[in-house]
Amino acid sequence: MNVEYTGRHYEVTPAVRKEVETGLAKIRKILGDKFEAHVVLSVEKHRHKAEITISPRNGPLVGLAQARDMMIAVSEALDHLEKQAVKYKTRWQSKKRSARKTEEVKKWNGHSLQDDGSSAQAKVGLTEKTAVPVAVHRYPPMAKTTEVHLVRSDEAVAMRPMTLEEAIKEAHFRDRDVFVFRDPKGKVMILHRTRDGKMELIEAP
Repeated sequence: MNVEYTGRHYEVTPAVRKEVETGLAKIRKILGDKFEAHVVLSVEKHRHKAEITISPRNGPLVGLAQARDMMIAVSEALDHLEKQAVKYKTRWQSKKRSARKTEEVKKWNGHSLQDDGSSAQAKVGLTEKTAVPVAVHRYPPMAKTTEVHLVRSDEAVAMRPMTLEEAIKEAHFRDRDVFVFRDPKGKVMILHRTRDGKMELIEAP
């Protein structure tokens, strides 16, 4: 596993390196994937900040944290990154299960037979002479409906203008799939995480 370190007003110590690599090893067990990692450690006004970015196949994951001590900041950033990794893996597995279930539904609804109408002709009988034609009807799968549950939240809205890069980091930090913010010019922007884990930018008119 390749880990790149960047220190800003901070010298990366062996103890911090060991803490980072131990945490990343746990995350690698969760994702079961080879990825590169970039660790940025900085000190600003006695605040120690840790930013850890990993790059699995379907988009980057970022863990951000700040504390009075760098070891605490690194530990919290790794915890946040581990939660994202679990969510990433769950989303990936559910997507694979959904695709497999769709294929099974298609088979059960006669898609493996000739698709030329609402029913298909099949013959039932011991021999070809005694066989009787039977109409086999195909029905579309029932669509699942869920009750709408609304929860008001201001966690998905930025209170101050920010750049696109800052908004992406903030969305990762808050662990939000939808994040609304204004760019420095005051234009409303919406970040949306798609099902495959990629970030999509929507510009409001």
